[in-house]
Amino acid sequence: MFVLLSVTLCFLGYIICIKLIYNRFKRLWPSSRSNILRSSSPAKDVNFLPSRDPSDSPCRTCGNAARPFDEVRVLLVTAHPDDECMFFAPALLKLTESNAAVHLLCLSSGNYYNQGAQRKEELLGSCAVLGIPAHRVTVIDNKELQDDPKTEWSIALTASLILKHITAYSINLVLTFDKGGVSGHANHISIYKAFSHLAFVGRIPEDCQVLSLQTISILRKYLSIFELPISWLLPSAFCCIIGPNEYKKAKEAMFHHSSQLLWFRHLYILFSRYMFVNTFRVVPVEKNDVKFY
Repeated sequence: MFVLLSVTLCFLGYIICIKLIYNRFKRLWPSSRSNILRSSSPAKDVNFLPSRDPSDSPCRTCGNAARPFDEVRVLLVTAHPDDECMFFAPALLKLTESNAAVHLLCLSSGNYYNQGAQRKEELLGSCAVLGIPAHRVTVIDNKELQDDPKTEWSIALTASLILKHITAYSINLVLTFDKGGVSGHANHISIYKAFSHLAFVGRIPEDCQVLSLQTISILRKYLSIFELPISWLLPSAFCCIIGPNEYKKAKEAMFHHSSQLLWFRHLYILFSRYMFVNTFRVVPVEKNDVKFY
């Protein structure tokens, strides 16, 4: 009986901790979200959104003026339709709710099972729920960039398509995968390698900041909302947390991808931490004068 009571009290304490962290995030978000961009790209990870303490905001410490949030032009770069809601829904919902102009560049139609045409339509429905209008959604259908979990895409081709999109829409914030690709998918990792190449040769515009979604262990990945205290305590450059109402939107966006809703995807929607929490790191940008072909 004592053991059961102790476990119950620990569980209730953990739930209260999660609630307190979420409330803290909600209080910090309105006052600190404008600090997402600085006039120069940071060279390493720092906790600048949301800051644990507004006085610690890098925009105060570095002396650069914060940019109004409605001037933030975001580009999410994904590999397949459904990546946007499976992995990036918390960030997209917070950004679109804050009036940022969000664009999506999806580098394939997800035609692995010959469902490319259907998946394009599903993507538009998902994006509408997440607050991204159809005219800001671009799907690349290139025979060299086909959906295949074992194939890495051409870095040169991927990088050129990304850079073209950044330039065309004057993007100043990019969100994408990190070197682990969240799920280890070769196409996801190829996108990160393309950004790493662009950063290394100095082709990313100086006023454009690139953030990569952190890949976490499989244990943390499937702790659902219970993973939140871990994400909150560990360092990250950008953290987004959503509540019950926003989670319903993320789930609705997932349901638009009907062709992908196999039984295990329903479990993913329920248990994946990425449906509730996103944490990002900065992709460092070099200043090398290297020609890019």
